Amino acid sequence: MSKTAHTLNEQAAAEAFSRQAPLFDNLYSEDLTVQYKRKRVREHVLQYLDPGSSVLELNAGTGEDTVFFAQQGYTVHATDISAAMQEKLKEKTLQHKLQMLISNEICSFTELEKLSARGPYDLIFSNFAGLNCTSELSKVLHSFDRLVKPDGLVTLVILPRFCLWELLLVFKGKFKTAFRRFSGSKGAKAHIEGQYFRCWYYNPSFIKKEMKGSFHTISIEGLCTLVPPSYIEKFAESHPRSFSFLTNLENKWRRKWPWRSIGDYYIITLRKKS
Repeated sequence: MSKTAHTLNEQAAAEAFSRQAPLFDNLYSEDLTVQYKRKRVREHVLQYLDPGSSVLELNAGTGEDTVFFAQQGYTVHATDISAAMQEKLKEKTLQHKLQMLISNEICSFTELEKLSARGPYDLIFSNFAGLNCTSELSKVLHSFDRLVKPDGLVTLVILPRFCLWELLLVFKGKFKTAFRRFSGSKGAKAHIEGQYFRCWYYNPSFIKKEMKGSFHTISIEGLCTLVPPSYIEKFAESHPRSFSFLTNLENKWRRKWPWRSIGDYYIITLRKKS
């Protein structure tokens, strides 16, 4: 993908999320599947992160995770390329009186060399596939080393190239959705609030390979492997007993092969070599 094409795609993604910013929390805050996903990601992070640690958050959005981690006593520098998302984040920071623990900066994760607050940090954190919005993930990953303390952590939530739930959509005749993750280097077309952009899919092996020089992997968990993804709307609300059964089963198998890498997402945590 050319530099110009990459820049245009990034601008389109920023516009898409800016359009969604006023609606984002209302759309997702009450969704039980989204709540399950956030709980899983946060529990994953908290098991490794020491009290009082510093966090660099990428694609922070409206600040739902930013506020959560600040309320646990962590200092968070929250970044995003969407100015509208950052405005929502600043509103929440003031609302919860967390100005001493939260700072923010408009910065692309593909240009972290321009970051004004360079840390180093105890954790770099990116939730819910923000990093899938770039074809330059290798560049992003290679920029982490200088921003993380020795023995520090990186936790990423990524869309893999194979999702069991999506492939099953072929039986509903939704062929484009069922096979979109096999789009290769050209990326798959996505859209939010009428704005189109492209995204790419990366397996855990890609992350591990790109970061093996400075980091070692300590955990990989599948997310929405057995629990239906949130785009299968109101499954949890309509089928509470099935949802409870599937969450219990997924929580039991989340680190086992093949379940750790064939969900809608996976959570991967790496530790910097000292």
